Amino acid sequence: MKISSRAQNIAPSATLSITAKAKEMKKQGIDVVSFAAGEPDFDTPLLIKEAAKKAIDEGFTKYTPTSGILELKEAICRKLFEDNHLEYTPKEILVSNGAKQALFNIIMTLVDKDDEVIIPVPYWVSYVEMVKLALGKPVFLKTTDFMIDPDLLEKTITKKTKLLILNSPNNPTGAVYDEKLLQKIAKICIKHNIFVISDEIYEKLIYDKKHVSIASFNQKIKKLTVVINGVSKTYAMTGWRIGYAAGSKEVIKAATKIQDHSTSNPSSISQKAALAALTMDQSHIKKMIEEYKKRRDFMIRGLSLIENIYPFYPSGAFYIFVNVEKLYQKGIKNSVDFCQKLLEEAHVAAIPGEAFGDDRFIRLSFATDTQSIKKGLERLKNFCEGI
Repeated sequence: MKISSRAQNIAPSATLSITAKAKEMKKQGIDVVSFAAGEPDFDTPLLIKEAAKKAIDEGFTKYTPTSGILELKEAICRKLFEDNHLEYTPKEILVSNGAKQALFNIIMTLVDKDDEVIIPVPYWVSYVEMVKLALGKPVFLKTTDFMIDPDLLEKTITKKTKLLILNSPNNPTGAVYDEKLLQKIAKICIKHNIFVISDEIYEKLIYDKKHVSIASFNQKIKKLTVVINGVSKTYAMTGWRIGYAAGSKEVIKAATKIQDHSTSNPSSISQKAALAALTMDQSHIKKMIEEYKKRRDFMIRGLSLIENIYPFYPSGAFYIFVNVEKLYQKGIKNSVDFCQKLLEEAHVAAIPGEAFGDDRFIRLSFATDTQSIKKGLERLKNFCEGI
């Protein structure tokens, strides 16, 4: 059988493969501590579940418009206006099967063959593969303290540059861009007429800073920007698969056509659940953030006591990016080798930095309970000392 070159050129997701292996080990009765998951360990709030049950009971189980039901798109518009000072109409919103599909749709809409897409390093694993599927060319931008250097960004731009992918709060680093830096980036993108995909899926999970959307500065940068967000992280709804894109009518209309011929509408029931999430009392978010912050600080303290590894202090998301490069001098080949041995020998799951474009690091998630974090840190410490 001849597999398409398109499929052959796509790298498997290291995040999903490590997580799958950890789950398989758990099924075998092995006590595995997982720092690999990219999803909240909280349960979906009851009110959201009840909205989904009501949708089923009322027979809301048929097709909806491809781009999502009007009520949900209106709720998304209100959320963007109230939280981000962004004014959109429902025709400028595309609801997709998770933020991942929203990203894919927009990349397929904006990127032509050989168009250059600037991707700051480290990056979320799927950006590169999506650009490759669109036949674009990923251009990797070195960062300073995991932030874009505006001067280096400008030097990286060529006549073929079509798009910049911006992710704040960032996965895998937890870095959060401040308004001053975003203003500089926006000016450069306007000057060179470059589109921006602003991936803001971790928007609510911020501990020490304030979230600012790059699209909120003026109409010029807003027209060039497509904001990506969803309900997965904020409302512990990863499996419900609801994300969305907000952008100009032209871009959203074209992206909707792509969704028309790929998946059609997202789940009708999940859309009703997402509507409940966006319109319910939001006080639970504060409690969730407080708990994550406690876990982050606990994990940072524990990691700081382990010799030869160096954690980056995250201001958002629920990951800690840890430099383990010093241990490569002691028999560990690279981040993949480190994570494989850590899982096999210490029964701790982590994601290799190679998947994010920086092989010096590993990513640890603190989206798990404190007791598991404590146990995992003890195992990690013993593992590192035994190398």
